[in-house]
Amino acid sequence: MAIEIKATGKAVPPRRVSNDELPKELNTSDEWIRSHTGIGWRHMTDDDTSSGDLAFDAAKRALAMYAGLDENASLSALAEVVNSIDMIVIATATPDYYGSPCTACLVQDRLGAKNASAMDITAGCTGFIYALDTAAGLLSFGERKRLLVIGAETLTKVGDWTDRGTCVLFGDGAGAVILEKTDNPSGENGRRGLIRSILRADGSGAEHIIFRRGGSRSPFKIGEVIETPIHIDMNGQAVYNFAVKAMTDTVTEILSKEGLSLSDVAYIIPHQANARIVQAAAKRLKIPEEKCFLNIEEYANTSSASIPIALDELNRGGKLKPGDLIITVGFGAGLTYGANLIFW
Repeated sequence: MAIEIKATGKAVPPRRVSNDELPKELNTSDEWIRSHTGIGWRHMTDDDTSSGDLAFDAAKRALAMYAGLDENASLSALAEVVNSIDMIVIATATPDYYGSPCTACLVQDRLGAKNASAMDITAGCTGFIYALDTAAGLLSFGERKRLLVIGAETLTKVGDWTDRGTCVLFGDGAGAVILEKTDNPSGENGRRGLIRSILRADGSGAEHIIFRRGGSRSPFKIGEVIETPIHIDMNGQAVYNFAVKAMTDTVTEILSKEGLSLSDVAYIIPHQANARIVQAAAKRLKIPEEKCFLNIEEYANTSSASIPIALDELNRGGKLKPGDLIITVGFGAGLTYGANLIFW
């Protein structure tokens, strides 16, 4: 038995915002943002578009790829594959609604996936790593055959647009994969699909990336005048130090557990948080930066959506070949971190 990624899809808002178009009050520049982060643009939703909307669009494109149809195929044309989905798992830190209903249920309804259960996962920027391993575990038990796994975020809606240290980092988007249980793996050494995951957490760093208001620890009260909208607080230097070590240690550990080396790896697909984090980790791992796929210049940090967006770009671009060994690695709020080891 193998757990394989059979199709991919992504969705980003049409509005593309350059560094030069950011509010002048931020007192920043294209040169500063690029030199500190590697970001040149980000895609931003309008007021009427939610994480669930982007998740739905990414899911449709993945379903169309699976069915061998054009990415703009109608839901009626996709009905057979939609009805074959046993569960929808969405990783998001920016759900459509607080607490309930979960965004996965909203996407399930819009798709008409009547046979699918649905749930959300909250693990910050590591969300897709957690969701992929959770989905693989669910497939390995019982009669489930096919799951839809999505990372979706609208982080520009919760950025502090007075703080150049955080708001310039984020963009909106969604990425989706169809994960399937197969009986005849035929990859490298008879192996294919997701072969190992590492999931880790360090809650002692929870303060480093946090939404301080709106939860049961600090709820909004009836009649309260809210002067500052809910937004992300982040300790950038602490997150940078954590992320470089997390990426380096996790990549090394997951390869060691399988008796593999970095020379066996076609691509490392990291969470697109900051190009400097990836460059520093590549230097520590003593690998060329080109082995780490980066698209942060175009999309900025889309949190749990960044890895599935990157997977879709590589897949549709023909850069992933059957049998390629890839590592997806994430790190983020919680603090959480982890990796998936996959024979494509």
